[in-house]
Amino acid sequence: MFSIRRLTIAAALTLMIGTGGAYGLYCKAFADAGPLPLEQAKAVSVTVIDRDDRLLRAFTTTEGKWRLPIDPKDVDPHYLKMLFAFEDKRFYSHHGVDPKAVTRAVLQMVRHGRLVSGGSTLTMQVARLLDGKHERTADGKLRQMARAIELERTLSKTEILKLYLRLAPFGGNLEGVRAASLAYFGKEPRHLSLGECALLVALPQSPEMRRLDRNPEAARRARNRVLMRAVAAKVITVSEAERAKAERIPAIRYAFPKLAPHLSETEAAAHPAESVIKLTLDRHLQQNLERLAREHARTIGDNVSTAIIVADHQTGEILAEVGSADYLDAARHGAIDMATAVRSPGSTLKPFVYGLAFEAGLAHPATLIEDRPVRFGTYAPKNFDDGYHGTVSIREALEQSLNVPAVRVLARVGPGKLAGRFRRAGVTARFPDKSEPTLAMALGGTGLTLEELTQLYAGLARGGDGIMLTHRYDQRGKIWGATHAKPLVNAHRLMSPLAAWYVSDILKDAPPPLNARSGRFAYKTGTSYGYRDAWAIGYDGRYVIGVWVGRPDNSSIPGLMGRSAAAPILFDAFERLAGPRAPLPGAPANAIRGTNADLPAPLKRWREPGDDPAAGKFLQPPVLISFPPDQSEIAETDLDGEPLVLKADGGALPLTWLVDGKPIPSDAHTREAQWQPESAGFVKLTVIDANGRTDRAFIRLR
Repeated sequence: MFSIRRLTIAAALTLMIGTGGAYGLYCKAFADAGPLPLEQAKAVSVTVIDRDDRLLRAFTTTEGKWRLPIDPKDVDPHYLKMLFAFEDKRFYSHHGVDPKAVTRAVLQMVRHGRLVSGGSTLTMQVARLLDGKHERTADGKLRQMARAIELERTLSKTEILKLYLRLAPFGGNLEGVRAASLAYFGKEPRHLSLGECALLVALPQSPEMRRLDRNPEAARRARNRVLMRAVAAKVITVSEAERAKAERIPAIRYAFPKLAPHLSETEAAAHPAESVIKLTLDRHLQQNLERLAREHARTIGDNVSTAIIVADHQTGEILAEVGSADYLDAARHGAIDMATAVRSPGSTLKPFVYGLAFEAGLAHPATLIEDRPVRFGTYAPKNFDDGYHGTVSIREALEQSLNVPAVRVLARVGPGKLAGRFRRAGVTARFPDKSEPTLAMALGGTGLTLEELTQLYAGLARGGDGIMLTHRYDQRGKIWGATHAKPLVNAHRLMSPLAAWYVSDILKDAPPPLNARSGRFAYKTGTSYGYRDAWAIGYDGRYVIGVWVGRPDNSSIPGLMGRSAAAPILFDAFERLAGPRAPLPGAPANAIRGTNADLPAPLKRWREPGDDPAAGKFLQPPVLISFPPDQSEIAETDLDGEPLVLKADGGALPLTWLVDGKPIPSDAHTREAQWQPESAGFVKLTVIDANGRTDRAFIRLR
């Protein structure tokens, strides 16, 4: 004999199904429940994915839940088949409530005196998850049914299934199939074993009691029941079920991926409205290089960090960006992103100094230059080893990274010109407040980040065409700021193709570090003053890689040098690139190949002021605007009502200055002029020396 309470529940459910009163009950239940809380179901973990949609990093929701976005097409088909076989065989045919399942549940309750199966559909379970209530009373079931019918009216079957895959509980703070698969199996749910599929079907029924990391035996029994139901539904065979039963039950939770942590956190903070952030990174390469950075840092010493950037200089896409040796290593200040930290670049700017000299026709790689003591006012540069090498070719000077020849060349090229070229390529070299570029720039007397230095070398690798590097795709799948991630127009060229090729031809022959093969890419190392920063930047026909090594607190590391600390990382990074390697481009048609003897007379030897081998006459270097630098911006507040002082280097006096083509007064005995700006805007400055040689600079007044 059954209790009155059981008979009442059974009668109520039977009446609902048998007499067609479901609609009336639905109306009342829905009126009590209010509108569907679909908005809150949209809240998902912010995920950062790579170029191929692979997960790099995920963040919990504001409630501390792991709830990752997922689509049915991204789940193993066997899981879906088992889910339907176990939870809702007629999912695609019913309208939220399955009359056959409810009738079966009522009959089982009458027969056994207890609730054997609830008759819930997947839609009803979604309704329960949306409401956050798990009521097993008649009223609770009716409310779920009402919600389910409303869901079916509002959403498609695919949308309802997507909600279940996102919201189903799996124990602790895990919600959704994707979060569970990553936490319990360490992989995405696209490809699961049959045992794993069955586990993911079984866990949401009793997520806390069957947690794999707390009660694996209960999870095993539940998994096996799902497998046998799948056999009965002819989803799998008996032999497949037996093999699946033999699979080990995971007993721990895997940590969620935390690749490119600096970049991921920066992008997530910058775009809080986006739930999915797609980067240009390659997950496999990123993972490999993070491991490489960690291993090398530990080998170099305590408190040492490393940073690595890999970019495709043909497209401007950054493929990997490692900000530190270990994000979680407090001793190495791992949370500081050294890829974006401003540091002294050491000798890595020397190729650009020589490149501008090649472009101006002042030198050739075979040109001879003196490596002897020299003084420029109060500045007397010295070589790294405090020695001098006498007469050397510019090729040798760059290969051996000699300081004195580089400063000699920059003295004629002009540090303002070098800084202006960088600015045209999208990089602003930093100097102390309101100070001008100086000759020390050739030896690292400025501030740049690894990102910026890699971008400069990308332009060099492209034959002098600047390109903006990017690590973002927009929501349409296009490169973030695609109009900028293209070669800059010729007017903004870093240097001429011929000059870039001369530089690359020298750098490709730079001696490799110990036990490394040479000749496959061009590269340059650098060491900042006081052994604080070690650099190595290299490129081939497609990729450019930048490496930094040092301490984030800017303390000195005795003996730290680019060649011994950073170059090995650079060579290892190139080895880890996938696919065939692209060779460096061949020589332009106008390249002069040969030895010093093959050069025309003006290029055989570097010409200093006063040194004219043909006539013994005083020879002035070309006139160059040293201030303001090309492409610079000057604020009205910086002038404070005073005139702007224009300065030039070189050239034969007197100099003529023009502003937007109109002459301004100047002293015939100096290389300076004063000009009072009248309004904000863009201005073209021109200087002409007594021999008709000119130089121009474009500036902006604001």
